[in-house]
Amino acid sequence: MDWTPSREDFNHYMLPNYKPQAVVPVRGEGSRLWDQDGEEYIDFAGGIAVNALGHCHPALVEALTTQGQQLWHLSNVYTNEPALRLARTLVEATFADKVFFSNSGGEANEAALKLARRYAHDKFGAHKDKIVSFRRSFHGRTWFTVSVGGQEKYTQGFGPVPGGIVHGEYNDLESARELVDANTCAIMVEPVQGEGGVTPGDPAFLAGLRQLADDYDALLIFDEVQCGVGRTGELYAYMGYGVTPDILTSAKALGGGFPIGAMLTTDKVAEVFVVGTHGSTYGGNPLACAVALAAVETIGRPDVLAGVAQRAAIFREELERINAKYDCFADIRGKGLLIGAEFNERYHEQGRATLAAAIKQGLMLLVAGPNVLRFAPSLIIPENDIREGMAKLDAAIGTLDLTS
Repeated sequence: MDWTPSREDFNHYMLPNYKPQAVVPVRGEGSRLWDQDGEEYIDFAGGIAVNALGHCHPALVEALTTQGQQLWHLSNVYTNEPALRLARTLVEATFADKVFFSNSGGEANEAALKLARRYAHDKFGAHKDKIVSFRRSFHGRTWFTVSVGGQEKYTQGFGPVPGGIVHGEYNDLESARELVDANTCAIMVEPVQGEGGVTPGDPAFLAGLRQLADDYDALLIFDEVQCGVGRTGELYAYMGYGVTPDILTSAKALGGGFPIGAMLTTDKVAEVFVVGTHGSTYGGNPLACAVALAAVETIGRPDVLAGVAQRAAIFREELERINAKYDCFADIRGKGLLIGAEFNERYHEQGRATLAAAIKQGLMLLVAGPNVLRFAPSLIIPENDIREGMAKLDAAIGTLDLTS
């Protein structure tokens, strides 16, 4: 079929729940992308914190190519070697004793929430079903996870939300104390809120949640779908905070661009998920697990993890330079290479306009709400790409129309 799809074809053939940028990327290498017209872009978005080793990293390409010539799919009627290798690697590198594989972060969080309720049901009784989460959080797009996420815009118009879910204020321990009680089965929190504005958790807040969970026989769930697998400079963010959860969810960077999610937990909690309680057709797929193993082994190298802080410092330096020039940011925050630059009142709600302006300059980045620019690049992005990309951002911000 001799046909080259265009951006206009998206509107014709696909549901309107997305609004992609005008360009259609067709090739990537490292932190660079090229579109259908051969135009080149620097990638500060990383597929929303997914492409942690950039595009087409040789280790991931080799893992996919090799596994693709051996075994693609079995289902969970059987296990497979790539899944077992990846599970062992994650267990040995973390607090966890057991791993469940899924296809996405939303599925990993769905599994975590079901596990927490099943654990409380089996150990304490059906009354213990309350889930405490936080406003502006984001845990996925399944009906359960979007309800636990603290953003009403994602549940509006879809009917009554599941019961037993309450929301406190992020980084406000007193708010959590008012909600957690003997009926609480789980406290779910992002160590760094991503979609909610790129806000790092306060260490005392996360430590306080751990104590509350212990005091009320509840499970502490860390959603590290966006901030995990090297993004903060540790393999998982909980390691830098010194607060260990009972359940941890992982995805995005875990596969370096290949769809995979994982839920990690302890033996004590895992034992309630007996045969038949939960499952996934593609979870633990050999292709996904082979690529994820290569990603985790590469990202977990000391030089890669140490390089995160070095690159983050350059991003912040450049953002401060841009702010000094335009007086555009009210706050620059984040952890590692998950960085948010919040526009001030003068640049109010210029986030999406900046994305479009940046594309014209040859730069791809993200937003986290209407006022926050979000940066989630490759963890190994070269310094020259950072500085060149920031020059493009500088030029893009200079074109914004603040009068409209």
